[in-house]
Amino acid sequence: MPTDEITAAAAGTWTLGDRTVHRMGFGSMRITANPDSDRAVALLHRAVELGVNHIDTAAFYVSPGGTLRVGTGPARYATELIRAALAPYPEDLVIATKVGFGYDPDAGFTEAFTPAQLRAQVEENLRRLGRDQLDVVNLRLGRGPGAVPVADRFGALAELRAAGLIRHLGLSNARPHHLDEVAGIAPVVCVQNNYGVDAYREQDAFVRLCGERGIAFVPFFALAGTGREAGASTAQGEAVEAVARAHGVTPQQVRLAWTLHQGAHVLAIPGTADPDHLAQNIAAGALRLTPEDLTRLH
Repeated sequence: MPTDEITAAAAGTWTLGDRTVHRMGFGSMRITANPDSDRAVALLHRAVELGVNHIDTAAFYVSPGGTLRVGTGPARYATELIRAALAPYPEDLVIATKVGFGYDPDAGFTEAFTPAQLRAQVEENLRRLGRDQLDVVNLRLGRGPGAVPVADRFGALAELRAAGLIRHLGLSNARPHHLDEVAGIAPVVCVQNNYGVDAYREQDAFVRLCGERGIAFVPFFALAGTGREAGASTAQGEAVEAVARAHGVTPQQVRLAWTLHQGAHVLAIPGTADPDHLAQNIAAGALRLTPEDLTRLH
């Protein structure tokens, strides 16, 4: 499959609140790993050149340490790399970030529960991105019930939205009941969860539910699957490999195409620090899987 000739527009579009984005976006977590920040800046430039107008990030995407637990040298924040590369920002660019979790070089990961803690994380994102308003803020939930009800935390963010610091709100690491818990507080424009062709498929019904409610479903680790921050395994699975051979594409492109085939409301945010992989990922938006392909992958 050609790569550089294909842009993110090939994947189609979805509207997050009042912002229209290409369904093929970019995840910024891995751009912090290399001590040469110029490479990250160049990669972000290339992503935008290839039509990406939806970038996922978080203030806790930082190296050394951080979510990747790698790297040397001074701290490199994905949010600051995005600012260095793209500010002043294109008018159509939507940057989605997350709060609820934070990272401190000394204390490690922290979880925000109070309105003051959540506001501090929102303000950190504003500062590092150089924005007056955040396009999308996802409330990142922990695996347990948490010390404070989800509705209370979401309500604190809704107040910041009313104050003009946030444009749209979403949930991350959420479950169906969370949508009901925050109903009536503020619109949820997206749900961002770990999900892929061979990972966390128990969420299939939740993906469909989001579509029925007009909520974007944005899988993270669609390529890495259960490998998460460690990255994808070299073993792609027999079905993925077979479909890739049939189409003359890479297994990674099949994984991304499968993601997009789960519904018009499903967005992809694959991350990479490699320019060639970036182009291949974006080109996957043009791959059309057959019903037979989808049955085999299911």
